[in-house]
Amino acid sequence: MRIRRRSFGDFVKAFFAFVALAVLLVGVPGALATQIGWPLPNGVPSLDWLQQEITVDTFLNILTVVVWLAWAQFTACVLVEMKAALSGVGVPGRVPGAGPSQLLARQLVAALLLVGATAASFAPGLSQLGQSGYDANHKPASAAAQQTPGLFAQQQEQAADTAAALAEQASHAASHADAGGSTAKQGDTKYYRIQPPEGRHHDSLWEIAERHLGDGRRYKEIFELNKDRVQPDGSKLSEASLIRPGWIMEMPGDARGGELVEMPDEAPNVSPDVQQQIADYAQTGDHAQGGGSGAQGGGHEHAGGGPSTSQVSLPEQRPAPDTGHQQATGVGAESDSSFGLPEALLTAPLLAAGLLGALGRRRRQALWQSAFGAVGGRRGMEPPTPSGDAQDVQDALLVGADPEGVRLLDRSLRGLAASLAEESRPLPVVYAAWLSNGDLHLQLAQPAGKPPAPWQQGQDQTFWMLARTDAERYEDVDTAAPYPGLVSLGTMDDSRLLLNLEAVPGIVSLSGREADRAAVFASVAAELATNGWSDRMTITLVGFGQDLTPLAPNRIRHLEDVEALVETMEAETRQRRGALGAAGHDSVLTGRTGPAQHTRWAPHLVLLAAQPSAEDAVKLAELAADAGRLGIGYLVGTETGDLPGAAWEMEITGQGKLLAPLLGLELDAQLLPAAQQRAVVELFVDADPENRPDGGPANRPPFLVDISEQGRPAVYARLVGPYEIIGLDTPDGDRSALLHEALALLLLHREGVHPRVLSSALWPRGVTDDVRGALLDRLRDWLGADPDGTPRLGTDSSGRLTLAKSVVSDLDVLRSLYHEATQGKGVDSRAVRGRLLTDALVLVRGPLLADRPEGRYRWLTHEIVDAQLPLLVADTGLALCEFHMEKNRAEKAIEALNAALRTAPADERLWHELLRAAHATGDTSRLTALATDLIGRSGARGLPPRTEALLDELLPTWRDAIAAVG
Repeated sequence: MRIRRRSFGDFVKAFFAFVALAVLLVGVPGALATQIGWPLPNGVPSLDWLQQEITVDTFLNILTVVVWLAWAQFTACVLVEMKAALSGVGVPGRVPGAGPSQLLARQLVAALLLVGATAASFAPGLSQLGQSGYDANHKPASAAAQQTPGLFAQQQEQAADTAAALAEQASHAASHADAGGSTAKQGDTKYYRIQPPEGRHHDSLWEIAERHLGDGRRYKEIFELNKDRVQPDGSKLSEASLIRPGWIMEMPGDARGGELVEMPDEAPNVSPDVQQQIADYAQTGDHAQGGGSGAQGGGHEHAGGGPSTSQVSLPEQRPAPDTGHQQATGVGAESDSSFGLPEALLTAPLLAAGLLGALGRRRRQALWQSAFGAVGGRRGMEPPTPSGDAQDVQDALLVGADPEGVRLLDRSLRGLAASLAEESRPLPVVYAAWLSNGDLHLQLAQPAGKPPAPWQQGQDQTFWMLARTDAERYEDVDTAAPYPGLVSLGTMDDSRLLLNLEAVPGIVSLSGREADRAAVFASVAAELATNGWSDRMTITLVGFGQDLTPLAPNRIRHLEDVEALVETMEAETRQRRGALGAAGHDSVLTGRTGPAQHTRWAPHLVLLAAQPSAEDAVKLAELAADAGRLGIGYLVGTETGDLPGAAWEMEITGQGKLLAPLLGLELDAQLLPAAQQRAVVELFVDADPENRPDGGPANRPPFLVDISEQGRPAVYARLVGPYEIIGLDTPDGDRSALLHEALALLLLHREGVHPRVLSSALWPRGVTDDVRGALLDRLRDWLGADPDGTPRLGTDSSGRLTLAKSVVSDLDVLRSLYHEATQGKGVDSRAVRGRLLTDALVLVRGPLLADRPEGRYRWLTHEIVDAQLPLLVADTGLALCEFHMEKNRAEKAIEALNAALRTAPADERLWHELLRAAHATGDTSRLTALATDLIGRSGARGLPPRTEALLDELLPTWRDAIAAVG
């Protein structure tokens, strides 16, 4: 880096900074000590002292204490800034509650040190003081050219100015390197070898930069130093998220840490082979070609080995934050193709999480409806197994979903609303939100003051930022969702944009080809209907080719034409205006706090895919003029891009780019193409039992086993209760838990598991194909082969992993026993039915995978087996109870019901039959005790109506009897 010559002005600034620091650090405490003295009492105050009259001296003492505290805080800021500036390593620590004080201390220390020996390393940050605010000063030089994406040209211009200044600095540095002015020596270069995975932890450039450079955002420096250089295994680093164990990374010159290796110096802890690999790798760097390596900035490689003219990568007309590795969705880190899965859903983590959660709820609801007789003849129904496109879409949802990201976003927004309510502050109008590596940036319509902790000011007063680490400390709060209209539009430089449709001051127009527009509309509608950061809303769809109503019948309504839409929205606009006026609110945001927050002011979002006529467009523009205040949003499609009343205009291209030139946006659009849209709807339709009147096939389990003696399996896994495996040796080493988890997932999905679904379940943060392949090889070796040589782990025609029939779980046996007892041999033989049901109930040893270790099996949250198993056990217990009651064996029936209740304690059917069986014994006291137990379990909600009615029939005096018992 070229060292700038100090001017006379620099010395003047340094002098005044020294005077200011001397006055603040020495003069202030000296004046307090000599003029006022010690303000606190010399002893422990007595009660009489507290009752004394308050005088002017009392106020002076209180003020003096405040000044002492402010001086101590400022002194701490100066010490922190001096340490960081003199060491030249890392970023300054933050002094709690000292934002302005620390900024002042930084400017004074910078001015003082500007003429010192460390000025060269500190000077580049001075141009940013007073412009980007506190947070911007923490960005490394190589990342300072980029900021949080904005929707306005003003932010774009600011970012461009900053980037231009840094580019000029970089070009000076490059020129200096060409002239031989670089002081870096090859012997000072440091290298890092990518470590093999340990459990679920895998090395990433972000974590390497965080450990050895002090800031994970500097991962791009490492990437630029090593991009396209041949690694020891012959491959090259082409994407920052795709690194492999054993690769070598050249590190910037200021890297620190015990895992680094300096070459060609001797490294006693590194094997000769690795030393040779590093030495060979060092010959491929920029210094070997005569270019400057850029110890601090990480110079870009360039064609022909010539010098790079700039060390700063400038985004073209689209400022974005310098982010690390992709969000922890398990999507971005896969180094192979999508294996035929829909890419649109693999790259939409929030949409996939919403759809997957809604689908799970729909399937659970169908199970409960069938079990409790809401749909006749479907007790014990198994959810249909999807096939074809629907199966691919379901797998893509499992791989792409980021439920943790949705949870953090929801908690962060509700936590912000709760904090503002405690301070009696209104919710600010938010136009958009950006998600960057888990950090949340809210873009406000206008400055709204200082954000409540732990939120921080962003790049200017219209940005509020919450770090992921702070978001993870949020807990669930009972407050209304403040911004339910946020919806994903796409990504830009690894940052995901969510637009707040209900806050737009007018219509948002979308132009482009009809098919491309439809894909955007479908994605927006599906995410709004199923997202996890909203409570209630109405979504009105007009002009959609495929009706998305099955996704959320309570939210989505479909209108046939624009005329019906205009009529509907005119009435609702009048109603909302009147309601806001009567409530005394100026907008829906002020109505989302206070006692009425959960009962009103839900957004109404209109998605009009077909272009309206000129007359209808004018009417919609008039309605939308005041829509932002009323919580109504309009997204309207147009062929020409010229729509009256359009506040924000966007265009979707045939290449999947979402453009908004006036807003400075160029996104990789989030889409839901027609084929995936149909498959998603098919999943939801098939999950509804009312749409499948032929209940017969759905009653059959997906996998039946031979329950005779001849059908003894080669491998038997006990999943219902503690996890045990019979017939296999326990794998050695730390990989045993991973193999057990993989086998459990395969056992719960006998229809087959996609390889990417398996790897996403085991490594939610992503995994490379070689690591996944190694696991599958170990799993095949562990499971072995049948006597005929057939591997017990195979693949079907679609490439999904399947288990041989010789590998069985107790859940498979339980399902088979129940099916055989109720629909097979047990139908015609009472003795066989009783034996099969008894054997089935004996298998139940507790909940599914009762002893699973903490942190594993998180994929079970996407499954419905936690709802299936209790219902299956309850059905088995009820069938065995009925079997015994036919012969008046009430005690045996009670024993069977109690066994089932241990796994399904909330099943009302079991309690009803237990009451009837207890009544059959003729023991009134036993029936009274059972009723007392039921009341204790029901809590404040009281007994269900049907249970009360049954007690009235069996024991009319139960209320008096329970009252007498106390």
